[in-house]
Amino acid sequence: MTLQRQTAFWIGALVALILIVWSLQTILLPFIAGFVLAYFLDPVADRLENLGLPRIAATFVILATAIFLVALVAVLVVPVAVDQLVKLVADLPTLTKTLAERFNEQAPQKLKDLVANSGTDLQGQLTDYAGKIAVWLGAILASLWTGGRALINVLSLMVITPIVAFYLLADWDHIVARVDSWLPRDHVEEVREIARDVDTALAGFIRGQGTVCLILGVFYAAGLTLVGLKSGMAIGFAAGMLSFIPYVGALIGGLLAIGVGLVQFWPNESQVLLVVAVFLAGQFLEGNFLSPKLVGGSIGLHPVWMMFSLLAFSYVFGFLGLLLAVPLAAATGVFVRYGLKRYLHSKFFTGVHETEPTSIDIPKRINAKKI
Repeated sequence: MTLQRQTAFWIGALVALILIVWSLQTILLPFIAGFVLAYFLDPVADRLENLGLPRIAATFVILATAIFLVALVAVLVVPVAVDQLVKLVADLPTLTKTLAERFNEQAPQKLKDLVANSGTDLQGQLTDYAGKIAVWLGAILASLWTGGRALINVLSLMVITPIVAFYLLADWDHIVARVDSWLPRDHVEEVREIARDVDTALAGFIRGQGTVCLILGVFYAAGLTLVGLKSGMAIGFAAGMLSFIPYVGALIGGLLAIGVGLVQFWPNESQVLLVVAVFLAGQFLEGNFLSPKLVGGSIGLHPVWMMFSLLAFSYVFGFLGLLLAVPLAAATGVFVRYGLKRYLHSKFFTGVHETEPTSIDIPKRINAKKI
């Protein structure tokens, strides 16, 4: 088969896959969640299997423990966090109005004169923006709830996801071996190398960054709750879950927490400083311990490319696309780097006959910046 036919075949297969996912997106969430759960827990199953536990028994133990922990969190934490989030969204206009009033009372005169001379109605604009944001957030929460009820029943998600995860986790090694047997024999080693790079990128996000987000969510929620901040648990979990985009989680969560703290604690400056200290400690923990140990440089995604992927995939596939955006972007980055490597050694770039890639000159040209 010629290169043109191979290219056409794989492009056609990719287009068909995208069309299938797009047409079935309303029912895929439990299956995607089951796959992610199995992929996340596969190293644990391998370790238990190496200790002598049969694969099926290791799978049962792991999933039973995971289900118990999820149920415990759902009963003890989720209702409180959701209640705090709803109250926070409802109080957002009042919060910004109070912040604007505090600014008029406490800000230096020069700063107030600067705002006044700019012709900006700070209080009016902040209140207007906060009202719009509150309506937008309320619409998102309502659409997620009603859409989840209309498209994927929560009960089916809770039932189907563990079943899918159980079968995938139990047969993971057999599935990998079967897929490997389907690879084209002429390019099997090359495809395996690309697959290993994709696996490294996916593992860096799903296992590494996912664990970082969970730890930061618990840390921020516990810290803000101990400080006594209203809606501290909801703000902390939201900041942790948004931490898969560098700096975004800490920035949004920090600004929101500080704003709530200024309204709640002022003029007690020490309490506000404690709120700031929680986020500074979280960033120190993430930058110096969690990310280097759990993620490293395996994802290889620039923050701008990551944010674009989130917007693009969520626009096309909705909530499912939001979940798949970063893993698919990481996998796409692997293919782009591979294509760039091939291009740099093709006659289109060198002007001579195609040469084989070497380990000497490639990294200097293609790994200087992340894609």
